[in-house]
Amino acid sequence: MKALYRKYRPLSLAEIIGQEQVTKPLASSLKSGRINHAYLFIGPRGCGKTSVARILAHEINGFKYEPEDSYVDIIEIDGASNRGIDDIRELREKAAIAPSIGKYKVYIIDEVHMLTPPAFNALLKTLEEPPAHVIFILATTDAHKVPITITSRTQVYTFKLSDVDSMATFLKTIAKKEGIKIEDDAIKIVAKRGGGSFRDSLSLLDQISTLSDQEITKEMVIAAMGLPDDEKISELLLKYEAKDLPSITGTLKDLLLSGVKPEILSEEIIKKIIEKPNPTTLPLLAKLTDIRPPFEEARLLVALTSTIGNQANIVSQPAVSPPRIIPQIAPKTIPQTKPQEVTPKNQSPALSQEEDTPKAKPTSIQFNWQQFLDKIKNLNDTVYSQLLKSDYSYANGILNLYPNRKIVKAILSRDNNKDILGRAASGIKIVIHEVGEHPEGAKNDAVIDKISDIMGGTVQSDTGGNPFE
Repeated sequence: MKALYRKYRPLSLAEIIGQEQVTKPLASSLKSGRINHAYLFIGPRGCGKTSVARILAHEINGFKYEPEDSYVDIIEIDGASNRGIDDIRELREKAAIAPSIGKYKVYIIDEVHMLTPPAFNALLKTLEEPPAHVIFILATTDAHKVPITITSRTQVYTFKLSDVDSMATFLKTIAKKEGIKIEDDAIKIVAKRGGGSFRDSLSLLDQISTLSDQEITKEMVIAAMGLPDDEKISELLLKYEAKDLPSITGTLKDLLLSGVKPEILSEEIIKKIIEKPNPTTLPLLAKLTDIRPPFEEARLLVALTSTIGNQANIVSQPAVSPPRIIPQIAPKTIPQTKPQEVTPKNQSPALSQEEDTPKAKPTSIQFNWQQFLDKIKNLNDTVYSQLLKSDYSYANGILNLYPNRKIVKAILSRDNNKDILGRAASGIKIVIHEVGEHPEGAKNDAVIDKISDIMGGTVQSDTGGNPFE
């Protein structure tokens, strides 16, 4: 039995759905006989690029198109497997030979962006001066990887993904033809999960068609695909907006225990935010895209709780231990070496000061490490990441930085990076010490410990366990 995406592959331009911006001009050029020597089809996977290329190749030659047919004058090449200069040289040699039965010899090169630079150069020569009987149809999902010298010598057509409503209508038609009984809500879930790709959507419909001899329900589809319930996602976002920590952790725990993978849950939350964006939930997008193994459950929890109450200081960087906080000490106890000093630019202090004191007396500035980190993150990600690998202490108006590796010290000591540190310090003197030059008694509070505090329980260590167990 054929897969649905193969069974319902379109056989003419008129059968292509949702790509009128491509099919109409192509149909017009075929009707007028104005055929170009090279075409470039760009767009996401599963949106019909290869199908249109095959249809165009057949209609140019006046061949009847059947999915299983094979004409010697229509040559399909996989750019990922035939990407070298020798492959393109062989193509050029064969292209010089006249077509056998058709008017044109048509080369369809799929995933053309995978060709090597020398191969592109060899192809360029053929595109510049092609034989009159040769037509190239190039297809790619990564248009930016195709050299401009190639693109400029082709007619470019851009394909797009289908919207959910159009896809749902299409799937409903196919389900009716196949005798698949399925609820409209279930069809809509398939359309959403297909991501606008006709091939992916038909594959999903094929997959769930065997779930039941009776009508396939929304609940069956959710369970089969391991998806979170849409209402639960909306509920989770509402709790996030309300900064309701107990409800967030409870809802998240229920979703994960139901078998939903953290990556899938993150993907669904992202889709929900994009559907109805607002200033409260938009910042979540930057964190949710980072949900991946290991510790994906912990990453997701940190993302959802990092802006609530005192937990604002949690940074979603599980792979890097946070800086150790070194107790305040008098300057004389700091090792007597020649540390590098950072002189900040003349800016108004951003850190709070409890009271004004004469310059001759020690300052009473209250240093906030997290506020300092946030400023650095906004200025430069590289400096920010190096500070996460450094310890610090603050006393008498001096911020002492203790890098834990030589490379960290070298990066922080660069003139441009010292300038960034000075701008963020806003009046605070910064001293960068040599590796190993810091007092004993440092503490190390890992992110995983903070997650444990949020949950009010014990989180498993780096053995890959479930933090909610």
